[in-house]
Amino acid sequence: MSTVATPHAAHAAPSMRGQLNGFLFVALFAVAVTRLAALPAIAGLGLSPLIVGIVAGALYGNALRDGMPASWAAGINFSARKLLRIAVAFFGLRVSLQEIAQVGLPGLTVSVLIVTSTLAIGTWAGMKLMKLDRDAAILTAAGSAICGAAAVLAFESTLQSKPHQSAMAVGSVVLFGTLSMFLYPLAYHAGWLHLDANGLGLYFGGTIHEVAQVVGAASDVGPQVVHTATIVKMTRVMLLVPVLLALGAWLARSKAGAAGTGARKVAVPWFALGFVGCVIVNSLNVLPAAVTQGVTALDTFALTMAMTALGIETRVAQIRAAGPRALTTGLILYAWLVFGGYGITWAVERWLG
Repeated sequence: MSTVATPHAAHAAPSMRGQLNGFLFVALFAVAVTRLAALPAIAGLGLSPLIVGIVAGALYGNALRDGMPASWAAGINFSARKLLRIAVAFFGLRVSLQEIAQVGLPGLTVSVLIVTSTLAIGTWAGMKLMKLDRDAAILTAAGSAICGAAAVLAFESTLQSKPHQSAMAVGSVVLFGTLSMFLYPLAYHAGWLHLDANGLGLYFGGTIHEVAQVVGAASDVGPQVVHTATIVKMTRVMLLVPVLLALGAWLARSKAGAAGTGARKVAVPWFALGFVGCVIVNSLNVLPAAVTQGVTALDTFALTMAMTALGIETRVAQIRAAGPRALTTGLILYAWLVFGGYGITWAVERWLG
């Protein structure tokens, strides 16, 4: 008896195969990106694989994507959306409550004040002064306020924004975060930063964009500064969850207001809860160090895949349309982090240190 594949089955098989091929293509691309980011010339600039991934992906997406089968698009979209959410959840294994407790009330206060003020200033400046759309303004503010490219990815999932908006926000992180690696140590050696080692750690960790950039800048000052700065930076990472929950509530209220209905139920991002769960697991020390390190390395690779996929979906023409305005928003935020962040750190050190 002969068997004939139904039209649905015949269509589903190539579709699944195309999605898998697209996913594997992004994985191989991310492997190359990881090797590239490990080169001394790139690693020395504090450019993480995430940042290299979105740049390389955008170059491919704009120059060579026409040669990629259309059926692979589903796999690329999976990497940029669903895989991204899983990776953000496991990002919590980088943070522990014990580390946050080490910097105490001063570190938490600096982190909360800088994150909230930067988000508010960035959203306002982006939308009102630079006339960016809401999502582009929020993403740019998030990248500067919390944890660079990883925050942009987390906010992108909640906002469901367009890839080119994430690319613009990451561009701001790359430019101004890299500048911090050179500017902050220069200011310290010139005697312009009137803070002790603990204060310098609070300042570096509270105002520099990426974790790698924090370590790079602080390592030129001293080991105690590196230690404090890294913990303060991870405290900012921990604030990702409450900020995402607040964003979800705001979005729900905005949609309800636009529809002329009552308050909507707030959708809690499941990956934010996963992030908290991973922080708790890491704090309980139930996993061997080797397992935690292995999962963290795998998570970094998954985030690199997500960034690479976002880059492939990005179009230069879309960035060009809002590029100068987004860059100016990033500059405004950077000025606030450098000068406003210093003022916050000095005040907290004086009253709580």
